[in-house]
Amino acid sequence: MGAAVFFGCAAIAFGPAAALVLLTVAAEPLRVIVLVAGAFFWLLSLLAASLLWFVSVQLSGREDAALLLLGAAAAVLLQELCRFACFKILKKADEGLATLSEDGQSPISLRQMAYVSGLSFGIISGIFSIINILADSAGPGTVGIHGDSPYYFITSAFLTMALVLLHTFWGIIFFDACERRHAGGLGLVVGSHLLTSGLTFLNPWYEASLGPIFILTLCTGLWAFGTAGGSFHNVLKCLSCKQEPEGQVMLYSALQVPAEE
Repeated sequence: MGAAVFFGCAAIAFGPAAALVLLTVAAEPLRVIVLVAGAFFWLLSLLAASLLWFVSVQLSGREDAALLLLGAAAAVLLQELCRFACFKILKKADEGLATLSEDGQSPISLRQMAYVSGLSFGIISGIFSIINILADSAGPGTVGIHGDSPYYFITSAFLTMALVLLHTFWGIIFFDACERRHAGGLGLVVGSHLLTSGLTFLNPWYEASLGPIFILTLCTGLWAFGTAGGSFHNVLKCLSCKQEPEGQVMLYSALQVPAEE
């Protein structure tokens, strides 16, 4: 039973992310490099948040709910700060690749970098958020034996999946807002990240946390889809699986009768 829960929760949490990596990232070396770079920047934010938490606990001498809320908010802000640093580094790399290419264009676009870096933020964040839960799910033990919710593992897996997708969407929106110098987009990304983090404090009241987070994930996904240049017409065209006939051009000279010698 423990193995089934472990593999089931792991598949729920990282199944969509694994599919995205295999289908859209693994075959492209530059995207793999961006994936690793994004994970590195998220780990920097984790290191900074850990040091800040350690110093705060040592100075205050307490670990209450108020300090935990402040620590979570600081961790979110540090993640977004590292996301901005990742944007600046990848922007410089994009300009360098464009300079080295023969046609003056980078082999990977900034939107692709935004998507891959956001995906890497989500994957590494999800790993650190659920790794201990997955270790406990393997057993031994029974969830809810002391009156707690028996849905702890399954809801944690769905929350992790939503977090991975949210980071992917936030990466696309954040990079676009930085490129366009749109402060409103940056504020909405940071605000929605803070809101998502705050909703997790409602657990184990999962109805009040899981539902709003998935609604936020859907809305953010639609926003990121529009930001990336998607449209409803493109969706219908993709679902119809119809290929437009290739245009054929016939030169007028080909219709002329060859001149007699």
